[in-house]
Amino acid sequence: MSQGKRNKKLFSFAVSLNSAIFASLKEYLAMQTKCHLSVLIHEQAKKYGERDALTFRNFGSLEWKTVSWNQFSLRVKQVSNALLNLGVKPQENIAVFAQNCIQYLYTDFGAYGVRVVSIPFYATTSEQQIQYMVNDAQVRFLFVGEQEQYDKAHRIFALCPSLERIIIFDPSVRISTHDPHALYFDDFIALGEKLPRQSEVEQLWGQANDEDICNILYTSGTTGDSKGVILSYGQYHAAMEANDKCVPVGEQDRVISFLPLTHIFERGWAYLSLTEGAQLIINTYPNEIQQSMRETHPTSMSAVPRFWEKVYIAVKSRIDEANAVQRKVFQHALSIGRKRNIEYLSRGKRVPLALELEYQLVNKTILSLVRKQIGLENPNIFPTAGAYVSPEVEEFVHSVGICMIVGYGLTESLATVSCDHKGEPYTIGSVGRPIEGLEIKIGDNDEVLLKGPTITRGYYHRDQINAEAFDADGFFHTGDAGYLKNGELFLKERIKDLFKTSNGKYVAPQMVESLLLVDKYIDQVAVVADQRKFVSALIVPEFRLLEDWARERNIPFSSREDLCDSEAIHAMMQDRIETLQQQLASYEQIKRFTLLSHHFSMESGELTNTLKLRRPVIYKNYAEKIDKMYEEV
Repeated sequence: MSQGKRNKKLFSFAVSLNSAIFASLKEYLAMQTKCHLSVLIHEQAKKYGERDALTFRNFGSLEWKTVSWNQFSLRVKQVSNALLNLGVKPQENIAVFAQNCIQYLYTDFGAYGVRVVSIPFYATTSEQQIQYMVNDAQVRFLFVGEQEQYDKAHRIFALCPSLERIIIFDPSVRISTHDPHALYFDDFIALGEKLPRQSEVEQLWGQANDEDICNILYTSGTTGDSKGVILSYGQYHAAMEANDKCVPVGEQDRVISFLPLTHIFERGWAYLSLTEGAQLIINTYPNEIQQSMRETHPTSMSAVPRFWEKVYIAVKSRIDEANAVQRKVFQHALSIGRKRNIEYLSRGKRVPLALELEYQLVNKTILSLVRKQIGLENPNIFPTAGAYVSPEVEEFVHSVGICMIVGYGLTESLATVSCDHKGEPYTIGSVGRPIEGLEIKIGDNDEVLLKGPTITRGYYHRDQINAEAFDADGFFHTGDAGYLKNGELFLKERIKDLFKTSNGKYVAPQMVESLLLVDKYIDQVAVVADQRKFVSALIVPEFRLLEDWARERNIPFSSREDLCDSEAIHAMMQDRIETLQQQLASYEQIKRFTLLSHHFSMESGELTNTLKLRRPVIYKNYAEKIDKMYEEV
């Protein structure tokens, strides 16, 4: 063999060896533990031992505590044993009616360990809805969080024939003297404390399979209907693997849980983080999230767009209040951040050296201060989904050096359908690139259709609805309109939410509402347009700021109603709305609006548990005010 051929052969061998080493290294660095959810926590305990797994606060406490992977594993085993001692059978349904807490995770994974189906209920769910879901799923054991959840469960107990026990997480809950069915979580744990049924638990680990049902998630339903989405272990397995390939979260991350674990976005994200060995920070009370972030310094968090809208409004307000020099300095830093992160990196372009050096300077001296204010000294990624993301807000978040991963998903798809892939080009306004293994097709009316291993097998006990949800080719109909361009998915509107004016023009209300919600004086908005001559809106102001504005201008008021009726305030809001909607076509613009003195709420039925508008309820409740906006002038 000639020297040239020998060198060529050696070079090829070196290239293939390097490729193999790189592939192995990549696999090693990924660090995801790939196993059935029934044994995930125990496998992670073998890997991480005494390393911190969970950071949490007890109910009513201000002190943050930690639990190691070993402690997490032991408690999960105890729950599994206790469930067997209560007589729970494989694939039987239990339910958890609580806010995020450490006991929630113990219960879920303990249930998975004995092949039991865990059904999460939102902590704010009404008694009527709890009664409906318990009876629909024939739940025998209902785990509850605090006093409010216990009281609701106690009141509906007699109306639920299948219900046998209420198990209470918060030890300070006062149990009714006429309730022989309630049990504190600590007493429940005592049933499995010494692992009396562990050999049976381990037999059930061996029987666990991907076809088993893991969860049934009842959708909150913007139309008022509630359907139980079946989620199997196979779906979770496929989702964990697919997300691992495009979502860079790892064992060095501190992931704070902000959204309710009942929400599939938070549930999927939390489980992914646990498979990667990340530390999970459990935020129990959503209204304390900003303080929790400043105290615990997370590196990642899943959120809905409204969270970032409020951050944007707060920062913008602070800039407006600063002196001229400070404003100029910050706006310059923001422009550098935008140029580097949006104009170059988002488009896959190499950042010029001079710009990179200038960015590093403003990032260290100015932008880092903004991130520090919200507790993000070392930000990694921040998945965001659940509603339309305003391009203005998305650009701002990236410009201050926070990597927002915009995505799209449904309960029926076990969260992620698509998302931005860190390090790859992305377009402001898109919802990212589809995850691996999922087939997306654009159907009639531009509807997004889905097929793949992460898609639900259907709705619990809903044969007729299942027949309508899937077509002959097995594609699930999402009800969302969209299109694919250069490998990215773009959403247009929710087909059922699309309004048609009496002039035949189509209006996407969520898009119009998102434009208004970036204004600091607007807290909630509901667009009205369907079968109407023009677009109008019901607006709930941010009253604290509105009161300040009125006082500064000596506008008299003694109530919120006075503020909403003020001509000066109406004129100010009109000017701001006209500025915000300049980019809209004339027929999409809000022509009239009414200020409301009370918020839309879950109690009134106007919001779902995920804070989405229930438009039919709102339109019914405010029919008189809506009709008045369409009276001839």
